[in-house]
Formats: sequence, structure tokens, C-alpha cells
Amino acid sequence: MADNDQLLNQLKGKYSSVISAAPQLGIQLQNVHIENGKLLIRGKAPSEGIKNEIWNKIKAVDPGYSDLVADISIDSSLPQPQPMMAGGGGAQGASGGNRYTVQSGDSLSKIAKQFYGDANAYNRIFEANRNILNDPNKIQPGQELVIP
Repeated sequence: MADNDQLLNQLKGKYSSVISAAPQLGIQLQNVHIENGKLLIRGKAPSEGIKNEIWNKIKAVDPGYSDLVADISIDSSLPQPQPMMAGGGGAQGASGGNRYTVQSGDSLSKIAKQFYGDANAYNRIFEANRNILNDPNKIQPGQELVIP
């Protein structure tokens, strides 16, 4: 088990640019784990073009990607990502990334794990929502968060 955890951390580090780019491209990540000795990234893309973009990012990391299985399907019901505005920031509102309504029992870590496959990425969500959050440990059901 420890070997799988070590391999998972190693490969997540190697492909971190892909894992972090996926939600920004509008790809919903479903799984990021080790399967048969390889990193499995499973998700849904809103279009073929976005699916191709993530594949380009994968090939930029490792053209052979022999240690990765990317199972990206097309789900045209997913929202198309909006172009990012110069300067970014929290004022982007509904046009900046995904939106998520906090449910009972949620934490920023749990939400980060859902969107990025990494609970430690919670600070990205916190920073994108500084306009409504003062403490990353204090979120309330019903709050609508921007997921960058």
C-alpha cells in the first residue's frame, strides 16, 4: 500500500500541471489514482477541443506518457469555460471557472479533492473566494463558491 501511495505522489507531482489545468479548462475530474501501476486520470470534458487541449498538456509533460492512463470522455452538458480576463481576481464571478454550492459536511479540502484530485489545493479555492470567505475553515452550506 505504501508503494502505491509513493507512486501516486510521484506521478501526481509529475503530472501536476495537467491535474491543475483540467478544472480550469472545464474538465470535471472524477478519479486521480493508481491503477495497474499507472496514474489514472478519469474525467469529463465539455467538448472534443477541450479534451484535445488536455492531451496536449499531457504530451508536453511526457510525450510517451507510459506511466499514465487518461480516460477523458465528452459530456456536452458541461458548461464551456469562459475566457479568462486579464488580471483575473475574485470579481470575475460567474464567468471565472466553475461554481459550487457548499453542502452540509463540506470543507474546502473536500471540495478541492473533488475538483482537483488534491485536498491540499483548498487554498486555491479560498483565495478565489476571499470576497466572501475570511477563514478557510469556516464555510457555510448554501454559499456559492468560484472554483478556479
